[in-house]
This record gives sequence, C-alpha cells and structure tokens, in this order.
Amino acid sequence: MSSNAPRESPRTSPRTELNADYSEEGATALGWPEAESLLAEAELFWLSTVRPDGRPHVTPLIAVWSGGGLHFCTGRGERKELNLRVNPEVVLTTGVNTMDGGTDLVIEGRAERVTDDGRLRTLARAYREKYGAEWAFEAADGFLVGDGGPALAFRVAPRTAFGFAKDPYGQTRWSFPAPGTH
Repeated sequence: MSSNAPRESPRTSPRTELNADYSEEGATALGWPEAESLLAEAELFWLSTVRPDGRPHVTPLIAVWSGGGLHFCTGRGERKELNLRVNPEVVLTTGVNTMDGGTDLVIEGRAERVTDDGRLRTLARAYREKYGAEWAFEAADGFLVGDGGPALAFRVAPRTAFGFAKDPYGQTRWSFPAPGTH
C-alpha cells in the first residue's frame, strides 16, 4: 500500500494548543502538517455517528485524506448513511492500539456528501493508490462505483481535532476557523 501524501489544505491553518493538564513535562504540540501526514498514512479509521433515536453508532472503515478533509464512503441504506441523513455531525478516530508510542488522532466535523464526478475521480485514484486494486472505484453519476455497487462519498473537514502523543504523553488540540473566515 502506497502513501497518500496530503495535499495542501484550502483552509487556513488551525490554531494549535498543547494541553499541559494532559501532557507530560517535555511534551510539545504536534504540528498540523505532521497530523495531516499521519491521517494520510492511516489505514483504518473508526467513524462515530448518532442514530435517529440518539444512540451512538461506531464502525471501522477505510478513508483517504485529500484536499484538507477525510473522505469515506458507504452504501445507500447502511446504518451510517441512515444516521448521516438525520445528523451529519461525526467523529473519526485513528491511531495505534498500544499504550506506548505512536499518536492517536480524533477529527470532529460535519460529513458532507461529495457528488462532483471530477472530485470523485480524484478520490477513486486516492483509494486505489492507498489501498490497492481491491478498493478500485470509478466515478459515475455522483457515486463511487466498485464491486459492491454504488457508494455515497462523504468529506469531513476538521472543525476541531485532537492528537494524543504517547512518548512523551501530550495532548494537542487544533481549532479550525469556520469556512470563509481567516
């Protein structure tokens, strides 16, 4: 699997803060470019959505970092798609499953459907480059189409993100300006 290098974000840089209350002495704030690289390289993410009745739903999935946002897809009628119809606010997480070493990342934002075929072709290439031929998609009529049929693609631009470094322990918070502000 090849690396899917991050592209320059169309948004302005986030405000970066180290939370000293949850950081060891000597910890430093993780830079957003490093976090973008970790997001681009991560293979597995966990998507948290909310069911229409308010109960949480969490599922693992693959995603690609492109154009300043995380992108994932789902079939029409799947639980996550049904949840997103009612409430598009999501959390995506990735990291390592150990206490020592590595960095865990949490991205909070709004899942927005991607329907532009040009943008979908870019995402199809990104999936193929990152995950190989098993995840080959084509863009057609506002969908990513693969062996499993048509899938709806979503983009999550970070509103707030957190990085949890583990050597030394450090918690970084990134706050992003609202679109259209500087």
